[in-house]
Amino acid sequence: MAMPNLLLTFSVWLVAGSLVAQATYYRHHRYVPHFFRYREHSANTENLLPDVSNPVPEVSQPGVPTYPEIPEVFHPAPEVIHPIPEAFHPVPEVVHPAPEPYYTPEVHQPVPEAPVRLNTIRVFYGIMFDAGSTGTRIHIYKFIQKDPIELPVLDNELYHAVKPGLSAYKDNPEEGGNSIRQLLKIAKKTIPEEEWKKTPVVLKATAGLRLLPEDKANVLLKEVREVFDESPFFVPNESVSIMNGKNEGVLAWVTVNFLTGHLYSNTKRTVGILDLGGGSTQITFLPKSKKTVQSAPPTYIAKFNLFNHTYQLYTHSYLGNGLFAARLATLGALGADGLDWKIFTSSCLPKKFRENVTFGGTTYKVSGIPDGYAGYKLCYYEVMKVIKGIVHQPYELKGNSIFYAFSYYFERAVESGLIDGSRGGMVEVRDFKKRAKEVCNKMTKYRAINPFLCMDMTYITCLLKEGFGFKDSTVLQLAKKVNNVETSWALGATFDFFRNLNIH
Repeated sequence: MAMPNLLLTFSVWLVAGSLVAQATYYRHHRYVPHFFRYREHSANTENLLPDVSNPVPEVSQPGVPTYPEIPEVFHPAPEVIHPIPEAFHPVPEVVHPAPEPYYTPEVHQPVPEAPVRLNTIRVFYGIMFDAGSTGTRIHIYKFIQKDPIELPVLDNELYHAVKPGLSAYKDNPEEGGNSIRQLLKIAKKTIPEEEWKKTPVVLKATAGLRLLPEDKANVLLKEVREVFDESPFFVPNESVSIMNGKNEGVLAWVTVNFLTGHLYSNTKRTVGILDLGGGSTQITFLPKSKKTVQSAPPTYIAKFNLFNHTYQLYTHSYLGNGLFAARLATLGALGADGLDWKIFTSSCLPKKFRENVTFGGTTYKVSGIPDGYAGYKLCYYEVMKVIKGIVHQPYELKGNSIFYAFSYYFERAVESGLIDGSRGGMVEVRDFKKRAKEVCNKMTKYRAINPFLCMDMTYITCLLKEGFGFKDSTVLQLAKKVNNVETSWALGATFDFFRNLNIH
């Protein structure tokens, strides 16, 4: 009986070797397309997507999908039957039947072989539009689920942006809709045609539309819905909306802590986030002290559930304190009348500077003070009125919390030479102050880079110190991307779509 046992051992070894070879193939030979016009970013393979509830069966994909050239033809929107298409639910593991019995010539008895269990690899996509005050961005996420009992993996993100933002089309909504159509063409070239009707498309507008009169904002949103309806993608209920500021901060916090791996850590250590947009700014972090929660206004505390954990965050969005809105507020132009003839001046601008500035579809005449003084101290005094008494100081920020800062925090740090734009970097709050002084006292040198750089760097310094109450020694991690994925609320909002975080 030694021969049958030997054959059994050899057969099982072959099956095991086959499985290892197949697993190795999918890990190392996954096809990722490259497009010449639009750069595709490969994300960390440990970027796991939260699991999806209510799984239903779905047809498995035997191999990795190819990306054919897709003709740019608009198809009618599919009939919506369920709030979420079946494509976004895990598929059951398929167990293939064992092969025919193998008979040995000596004993003529079947040698049983173990059934081959092949994991079904499933690829799916999500499209998230970030309609900001200064531009509209499309995020196209590709997810891969290698095993139905495991969490899907964020495979990569394609990102593209256009300017100006939707709010600039407040008097011409059709052109605003055309800007969305252009970005949808990128999605059609990126996502395989057979996946179009399964891929959800969602747009969330932020401070730009929040600052508009409600009737004008609603007309723009209606135009975007019509563009979505004529696209071939899946259009869920509430696919176009204005996101409230609290969710903007929470979802950005989810994105950064997901990409940095903190949401999977057993230590419960997380990082805070500082997001400086054009129309609003957000601060969000997980409080360590009960006093922080108790001393904060009730509306500044948000709770939600994720990965079987309940998080209670300090978060607030300051509408009108984004970088571009703060410029106008510093100049006294925000909400002013007589825009046809008034010239708004500031000691934060080069003396000989004069220019028309457009924000939210409105144009303002802006100038330095030709016969006056300019510099850091005067500028600091001007921007202080936009912040002092408006921004709440959380109790524990005077401690040693870790914060990621992005959007215009990152952009202005790069422009002023504070960090390398290709890598980002860590700075202290006092570094912003030191560089702001240098820029303001040498405005002529920096005018070619950005004539508003003195005002912007001074505003950031004042916001961090006088507003939020950070110490000079507080360290900030400035980043545009984490693991090749954009640091914004968009990925967190995609999670929220797949699995309602129930933020309240």
